[in-house]
Amino acid sequence: MKKRVIAYLHTHWDREWYREFEVFRLRLLRVFDNVLDMLEDGTIPSFYFDGQVVALLDYLEIRSEKEALIRLLIKEKKLFIGPFYCLVDEFLTDRTCFEKNLEIGMKIACDFGCEDFVGYLADTFGHSCNIPAILKKFGIDKCVVWRGCPDVIPAEFKFNGVNTVNLVRGYFMDCLEPEFLKKNLDLIAEKSGNVLLLPIGADHRGVDKDINEKIRYANEKLDDYEIELGSIFDYFDAVKDRFNFEWNDELRSNENTFILEGSYSARSRIKQLNSKACYKLHFADKLRKYFDEDYDNIVEYAYKLLLKNQAHDGICGCSTDDVHKENEIRYKKVLQIADTIIEELRQKHSDLVNFTDYKGVIEFDTTEPQSQVIKERKGFETHLLHDTQRIPVTEDYTTIYTNLKEIEQSDDVLHILDTEIGNSHLTLKIEQGEFNLYINDKKYENIVEFIRLRDMGDTYNHGFLADDKPERAFIKSYDISFEGDLRSGLLVNTTFFNVLITLNKNSKLLNFKIIWNNTLKNTLWQAKINLPEAVKETYSEDMNEIIRREFDPDLDVKGNLPKEKGLEAKMNFAPMGRFVWAQNVGIITNGLREYEVAGNSISITLLRSVGVISNPQNPCRTTPAGPPIEVPEAQQLGENTAEFSLGVFPVEEIMAMVSEIYPQFIQL
Repeated sequence: MKKRVIAYLHTHWDREWYREFEVFRLRLLRVFDNVLDMLEDGTIPSFYFDGQVVALLDYLEIRSEKEALIRLLIKEKKLFIGPFYCLVDEFLTDRTCFEKNLEIGMKIACDFGCEDFVGYLADTFGHSCNIPAILKKFGIDKCVVWRGCPDVIPAEFKFNGVNTVNLVRGYFMDCLEPEFLKKNLDLIAEKSGNVLLLPIGADHRGVDKDINEKIRYANEKLDDYEIELGSIFDYFDAVKDRFNFEWNDELRSNENTFILEGSYSARSRIKQLNSKACYKLHFADKLRKYFDEDYDNIVEYAYKLLLKNQAHDGICGCSTDDVHKENEIRYKKVLQIADTIIEELRQKHSDLVNFTDYKGVIEFDTTEPQSQVIKERKGFETHLLHDTQRIPVTEDYTTIYTNLKEIEQSDDVLHILDTEIGNSHLTLKIEQGEFNLYINDKKYENIVEFIRLRDMGDTYNHGFLADDKPERAFIKSYDISFEGDLRSGLLVNTTFFNVLITLNKNSKLLNFKIIWNNTLKNTLWQAKINLPEAVKETYSEDMNEIIRREFDPDLDVKGNLPKEKGLEAKMNFAPMGRFVWAQNVGIITNGLREYEVAGNSISITLLRSVGVISNPQNPCRTTPAGPPIEVPEAQQLGENTAEFSLGVFPVEEIMAMVSEIYPQFIQL
């Protein structure tokens, strides 16, 4: 008896990737015109539009006359859209953005009449363990995943409590040649019961006009399978009793699929802009809700701009240089909106510090120097820029001072010498060319060092050479940069770059800020945090939750580079939100989203320079992940900034430490 194969027609739509948005939109018009014609005349029974609504909106912006037909097809359950606004990367976004993505996407999809939803995550580069709970919050009890599933997971399983389908062979089954189909259906069958799911479609691809004839021909040649066109929802109904296997962790295995983890560090400037835009927009949104101010439409508009930038080929940094230039413009627009909302509310409500519940040292601007001044600039007083009854004139252009202020008074005293900086909580000393950290009676030797090594990879994956050895930065000189009662700074000159180390009064966090002119291509720069013992587990942020990961600290990456086609090197790199913690040492970063475990160390990626979207000769991945388009701006030559904070405290205090340092990072 032949096994039943439910095939669903779809296209995976990246708004922008190896071509720019407007170029892909013109292709979208041709692809979706074709799909609508086939749905309208009954050639195909249904079409799944990739789990996002933004592509449909892009289409309707040009083809507004098609809206009535689209609404009819959705009502007749021939066209399925949503639930997401945009298909964002799961590890480079945060919970607020992901929930906004569903909130906005479902509102639009429901307005079009769609009632059936599945958390469709077919091409994101691995899957966060926190996604299922968010789906359930929005009433979605189905999920589809692909990348990151270890070999043990069957086609149907419970992913942290949500019925989930594992697309065993991915969503690329656009080839219906019988021999090819049989080979792949056999592999799907190994993980399935008597009903199989077959996606028919691919990136930016339309439906073949002779699709029915091709399926009939394939069925004639297949002895063990019978293919029928249907929908994802038909499949969930057919296998509803098979969701017995449970998986209660994240999905980041590359046993069977590429998870492309080098994308967490490609184009760090984009990641840094994303962190700043997210934090400021979230804060502006909280403020306007707290004060019951009507900014609803402009906030939603800003979130749409932000979510478009978080599509995986955007936020992952693996698109063309022109795509990422447009990303930067969108981020700047988000920041302009968020900053304006915050400043307008600041003018109406004089003290926002109580709202933030912040207890540390804050920065604020005045036209007269107060307390400790850390910088000055020329500009207009903020209230003049937001007073609709006034226009700032030349005479109003004055000196603006950025001052420091301690919110809660303490008896702590900062001390600084040219070789050390400290307070009552910690002291960092430069001794025999190393940074040594002292906490009470405990010494953390060589707590941080800076290294770099060659990276012949691409925007998707690191590309290490088996015989390459890392180069270490040596300390050349050091001196007091500035001294104050609320903040002091030590400037250290190394063979790589200058490092400004600052410490606030009564703080448990040392802040490291590096601004340097990068002249090196194909290079990975890291801050290596050395810990007392081998790192076997870390705690990091994922979707604003703390997650635990296990590592093999002795993993030999360079000695086990893949040789066979279709393999990706197993590595000890992992994504993080704002922090990673191990052995009582916490590292909080400003938009640096990748860490590596090796031996007794955790290394934070400061910058990764590469020059191609997908390098066919990448030593760490034996098959291309995209086109070999040169992207010179991904080398990030010129001025770069990297900033992180370091402290020793229990993991339970990590969120409090983030709350202390992030207003300083983001200059809220």
